[in-house]
Amino acid sequence: MIEQTLEVALSEGTSTTFIVHPERDGPHPLVLFLMDAPGIREELRDMARRLASAGYYVMLPNLYYRAGVLELVPAGGAMDDALRERMMGLMNELTIPMVMDDVEALVAFASGQGGADASRIGTVGYCMSGQFAINAAVRVPQVKAAASIHGTYLVTEADDSPHLAARKSEAELYFACAETDRWAPLETVRALSEALAADGARAEVEIYPGAEHGFTFPQRALYQKQGAERHWERLNALYRRNLG
Repeated sequence: MIEQTLEVALSEGTSTTFIVHPERDGPHPLVLFLMDAPGIREELRDMARRLASAGYYVMLPNLYYRAGVLELVPAGGAMDDALRERMMGLMNELTIPMVMDDVEALVAFASGQGGADASRIGTVGYCMSGQFAINAAVRVPQVKAAASIHGTYLVTEADDSPHLAARKSEAELYFACAETDRWAPLETVRALSEALAADGARAEVEIYPGAEHGFTFPQRALYQKQGAERHWERLNALYRRNLG
């Protein structure tokens, strides 16, 4: 595997971006891995490595670059009230239009890299970034597959709410939802499913039994191995179908 950490020019500055892809048989389809609220950390880099090993050019950008923040959470993941409040503030400063401008810049960068095939793109967003991954399939036509993993703000009154954005894209969409999630309770998941079905979207909403918000992260107390492995299987199958 080839790994790089580069300063990539995005819409409002440069973002420290982790890039990983196989050494051979490129160019590889591009996958944009969009971080959760705690931000960039080795746990996410390891997940990007696992995804890349299946044959993808994976970019993991720091979405908090506007605030000059990179490694928000200390090693081990301990978080006190002050740090949690800061994290929520950073998360709430991001908007879908802001991140979509960043996504376009990431695709433009990848288009100039020999190891990346930016004509076939997948996106995946965890927690706060689920909404971003889905909207990327609307903003960028090359996005053929998008996944929201225990995503938040899935059904809102905004025009770019994921449940509405889905109807505007021809990409295949996947929503992995925890059975217990205060950020996306089951009534929200049901509303999402009903909206997608009514619109005839190419989308699947799957509830993970016994899982709680953040179940895919190995270093979280709520990590559920069975659900985490299922999400990897679903994600890889989604990309195989649509990216090759």
